[in-house]
Amino acid sequence: MIRKVKIEDAQQLLDIYNYYVENSIVTFDLEPLSLNTFQEKMTRICKAYPFIVFEENNEILGYAYGSKFRPKPAYKYTVESTVYVKHNKHGKHIGTKLYTELLKLLKQEKFHIVLGVLTLPNDTSIKLHEKFGFIQIAYFNEVGLKFEKWQDVGIWQLKLA
Repeated sequence: MIRKVKIEDAQQLLDIYNYYVENSIVTFDLEPLSLNTFQEKMTRICKAYPFIVFEENNEILGYAYGSKFRPKPAYKYTVESTVYVKHNKHGKHIGTKLYTELLKLLKQEKFHIVLGVLTLPNDTSIKLHEKFGFIQIAYFNEVGLKFEKWQDVGIWQLKLA
């Protein structure tokens, strides 16, 4: 089931996130986050954006949220989307289910543009975004250094209204 996040979910979400910090290029965090740091992040996001989880048998298998794209006031109707699925639970369409609900909530809250910022290569995330009609609008070459290798980033955009 998909539901709104609760602060009590923080440890499970952190475990999902920190796996990707330590084992992948999909996030540019270089060190695992602490529970306190992650809870602060959750609280900050929940004040202004939807934040949802996918739960099955009392286990959180994924989560998604919107967040601020840039701090200037003119960007207030543009939102960056984020989705993480537990690393050993892919193939169950959890990301698709989360994104379906997240995009619905973002539209209800009158956001105009949703941006997916993806470290490349990332075929799974590209397919997910393009399934929902996102189109690639930017490509940044070698903008992040992780695992001693320069990483590329692409931005996919969806117009909600």
